[in-house]
Amino acid sequence: MTTLLIVGFVSGLVTAISPCVLPVLPVVLTTSVARQPSRWRPFVVIGGLVLSFGTFTLLGGALLSLLNLPQDLLRWAGIAVLVVVGLGLAWPRFGHIIEAPFVRARMPRLNRDGNGFVLGLGLGLVFVPCAGPILASITVLAATARIGPELVVLTVAYCLGVALPLLGFAIAGDRILARIRLVRERTRLMRGIAGAVMIATALAIATNAVEPLQRLTPQWLNAVSNRIEQDAGVQAQIDRLAGHGPDSLAGQGSGDSGGPATSGGSLTFDECAQNPSVLADCGPAPELTGLTGWLGSDPLTLAGLRGKVVLLDFWTYSCINCQRTLPYLTGWADTYAADGLVVIGVHSPEFAFERVEENVADNAARLGVQYPIALDNDFATWQAYHQRFWPAHYLIDAEGVVRQVHYGEGAYAETESLIRELLGVDGAPAGSADPALTSGRSPETYVGLDRMGMVDNGTVSSGRGVYDLSAEPPRDAFSLGGTWDIQGEYARSRAGARLNYHFYAAQVYLVLGGEGTATVTSAGDPGYRKVVQVTGPPTLYTLYDGAARDDVLQLKLSAGLSAYAFTFG
Repeated sequence: MTTLLIVGFVSGLVTAISPCVLPVLPVVLTTSVARQPSRWRPFVVIGGLVLSFGTFTLLGGALLSLLNLPQDLLRWAGIAVLVVVGLGLAWPRFGHIIEAPFVRARMPRLNRDGNGFVLGLGLGLVFVPCAGPILASITVLAATARIGPELVVLTVAYCLGVALPLLGFAIAGDRILARIRLVRERTRLMRGIAGAVMIATALAIATNAVEPLQRLTPQWLNAVSNRIEQDAGVQAQIDRLAGHGPDSLAGQGSGDSGGPATSGGSLTFDECAQNPSVLADCGPAPELTGLTGWLGSDPLTLAGLRGKVVLLDFWTYSCINCQRTLPYLTGWADTYAADGLVVIGVHSPEFAFERVEENVADNAARLGVQYPIALDNDFATWQAYHQRFWPAHYLIDAEGVVRQVHYGEGAYAETESLIRELLGVDGAPAGSADPALTSGRSPETYVGLDRMGMVDNGTVSSGRGVYDLSAEPPRDAFSLGGTWDIQGEYARSRAGARLNYHFYAAQVYLVLGGEGTATVTSAGDPGYRKVVQVTGPPTLYTLYDGAARDDVLQLKLSAGLSAYAFTFG
C-alpha cells in the first residue's frame, strides 16, 4: 500500500502541473486580489479546493443519487459560486446584497471580498483533472460503492499531490501581486479585475472553451505519467485494491509476455498491451454488459457483430487524453466502415456530471463522435474488461477474439495497420502477403520527434526550422526539406516542405492529417506521379502500391499537413 500511496501522491503532482488545471489556474493565481494580501488566504482557497474535490469524487455521485438530484448539479453549483463571487467583486452593490444574509449567521460568509474557503469549495466542484489509473481507480471504486479505508487514504494522497503545486502557484501569485504598486493603490480596480477573471473562468468551464489548450500536454509529461502509473508493480496493487486477482484478467494464458499467443493458451490483456504492433491471441472478448443506454445506435452485442472487426474504446468526454484520440477513432470509423469495421465507444463516466445522457450526447456531437456510444454508468463493462485507464481500446476480430490491447494515447499507426490487416484492405489481407515481396521491407518509421526514425538531416529539433533536402537518404531513412514544424508525434509542413524516403517495399503508406495535398513522385521512375488529397483527421494514405522496389519516394506537401508515420507492405 505504501508504494501505491507514493504513486498516488506523485500522480497528483503530475496532474497539477499539466494543462488539465488551466480552467482553475487564473482564479488560483489571482486569489489574493480579492482582499488585502493575506499569507493564509492561498492555503484556505487550495484547502477548500482539494477538500471539495476529494469529498465529492468519493461521495458526490452516491449522494446525488440518494437525494434523487441531477448528476451534474454539483458542477453547476461550482460554476454558480464562481459567478456569484465574481459579481460580488466586480459590482460592490451586489457584493453587499449577497453578504447581507450571512452577517448574523455563524457560517462561512460569502462576502463581497470573496470568502477564500467558499471560493475553494466552488473551484473543487469544477476541477476536472486528467485521469490516469490512480484517479480512475478512485472514481470507479467510489462509483461502485466499494469505499474502504485504503481508498480514502489513496484519495488523500492524490489530493495532497494536487494541492502542493497549486498552493505554490497561489503563493507565487500572492507575492507577485503584493509587490505591484498598482495592485496596492488601486484596490477597487483590482477587485473588479479579479471578479472579471472569476466570471470568465466560470464561462470558460461552462462552455468547455479551454479544452483545446488542455489537450496540449507536453510529451515529456505524458511519458513521466505513463512510466509511473503503468509500472507492473503499481498495476498489481491497483488490481488488488479493485479486488482483481493476479490471474483474473480475461484472455489469460501461457504465452510469453507481450508476444504472440502460444499453443498453450492466450495472453492476458496486460501482456497483449506490451506489444500493440502485432496481432496476438488475447482471448475471447467479454460481452458488453450492464449498459444503461446507447447513443447513435440501437443496442449492440459483440455476439451480434460476429463477422465484423470491432474496435472497443473506453473513454469519457471530459478526459483530455480521450479527446486527443477521437480524431483517429472517427477517422477509422469513417474510412473502414464499408470494409466491416465497427467502432464502439464505451462511455464510463469519470465524474457525476458525465452520467447525464444529455451531457454525453451534447459533448459527443461537439467532439464529432458519430459512431455508437454505449453508456456504462454502472461500470459493468469496465469491470468485465478489468479496466484501469481512460482511454483504452480493444481490437476484436471477426471471431470475437481480442487481437490487440492498447492503454492510453499513441500507437495510432500500429492500430490502423492491424485494422487493415484484419479487414484485408488494400492488398494486405491477414496472412496473404507474399513473403517474396515483403521480406526485408522498410520498417515502420515515425516522423514526430518522440520516436523519430533515421533522418538524414543531422540535428532535428522541436519547433519550426528550415532543412536542406537530401536527394538520396540512406536506406530506410528520410530527409526533410523546406520549412517544417516538428512536434512530438508529428511533423507539420510549412512553406516549401519536401520529404524524401529511401524505401524497399511493395506498398508505402503514410499517416497524414489536415487539409491539403501531398504530391508523390519517384526518383527511380520519372513517370510516376500521384496526388494525394488529404482531408480531416489523421488517417493512413497510400503513396505507392506496386511491385517491390528499392527507390526514393519524393513528397511535396502543401502547408499545414501533419505527417505521423510511414508503414510498408
